[in-house]
Amino acid sequence: MSNVYIIGLGMIRFTKYPDRGVRDMAHEVTRLALGDAGLDKSDLQAAFFANTFWGMFNRQHSIRGQVIMRSMGIDAIPVTNVENACAGASTALHLAYTGIRAGMFDVALALGSEKISHPDKAKSLGAYATCMDVENFEHHLQNIAAVNKAFDINIPEGQTPPGQGRSVFMDAYAMGARWHMSRFGTTQEQLAKICSKNHFHGSLNPLAQYQNTMTVEEVLADSPVTYPLTRSMCAPVGDGAAAAIVCSEDYLKKLKNPRPLKILASVLGSGTDRDIDGEDIGERLAKQAYEIAGVGPRDISLAELHDATSYGELHQTEAMGFCPLGEGGPYAESGATMLGGKQPVNISGGLETRGHPIGASGLAQIYEIGLQLRGDAGKRQVEGARIGLAENGGGNIGLEEAAMCIHILEKA
Repeated sequence: MSNVYIIGLGMIRFTKYPDRGVRDMAHEVTRLALGDAGLDKSDLQAAFFANTFWGMFNRQHSIRGQVIMRSMGIDAIPVTNVENACAGASTALHLAYTGIRAGMFDVALALGSEKISHPDKAKSLGAYATCMDVENFEHHLQNIAAVNKAFDINIPEGQTPPGQGRSVFMDAYAMGARWHMSRFGTTQEQLAKICSKNHFHGSLNPLAQYQNTMTVEEVLADSPVTYPLTRSMCAPVGDGAAAAIVCSEDYLKKLKNPRPLKILASVLGSGTDRDIDGEDIGERLAKQAYEIAGVGPRDISLAELHDATSYGELHQTEAMGFCPLGEGGPYAESGATMLGGKQPVNISGGLETRGHPIGASGLAQIYEIGLQLRGDAGKRQVEGARIGLAENGGGNIGLEEAAMCIHILEKA
């Protein structure tokens, strides 16, 4: 089996694009990735395309990837359409990785493009609910409410307004945050610290949707979404695309002046029907990824974690083994996860400020880690970056993500 390398990366700024569509954003990042790799579109032997909402918003179902590829002059090659909620783009990369590792291809494209912004805001927010068990949706909401009642948390009046104007995932994340607060004494101020840190990182990233700094006090004073989350602690609705080109070791040897990143581990898994104190999907998959890569949590120079909310980052720093269970809040307060800290997290600004067009987010994480390992991240460069980890969760069933990918990359 061949080692697998990333040789090309492409991304556009995540933001709201009223005049752009899934197709032209995908074309742009594909051209960027090909240019970065020094390849022509005719060199591609396979493509894996991630998207979730194109069919819902514009009725393009079934052959989305073939439509994207054919309309930019790429045909004949196998094209696989990937839909895995927020983990779609990282799943596309995983599939490209497995195809090359199995010897089926020598060079392949992983691509994610998503347009979620819509004149009808309710339609955008309502789309997220399709990333849950739709037929059992009411039962799922009842479970969230029942679990919430078990927590000894005093919710300030007005801090959980009626469930309009937000996606249902914010309620799921708030449930996790309240559990953590009840069990470990985590505070809303610690969540605000994470958010403020990510706004600082995002202010240094020209491809981030939000590029403004926010103090802890400003985060806490922002509009309440569902306690303990305020608006700035939650990823915004937006559009964007990202791509990566991967190749085999034999193919890499044929290239002139490559800038490769070795994929040490690529793990994809699904959630389990566990109780709230059971082993989390992130803990389980991180152990697998570390074993495959031959590294441990202390070897990770930087990480991009799935922070659809500030609590998401806090939780995943624990699940990835960067700090013990229950200590994510103090760990964030210590400055360890900030640029210049011992283990920076979400230097891109994370989903909270870089943005979260869900079919592209996983590859945006890979793009950031690639910049960092190549030493191309400019003002937000992590000194001595050698190994990076990306964790990307998707959807929700029960008490955890329906799907998750973890990738570990090394500077080659």
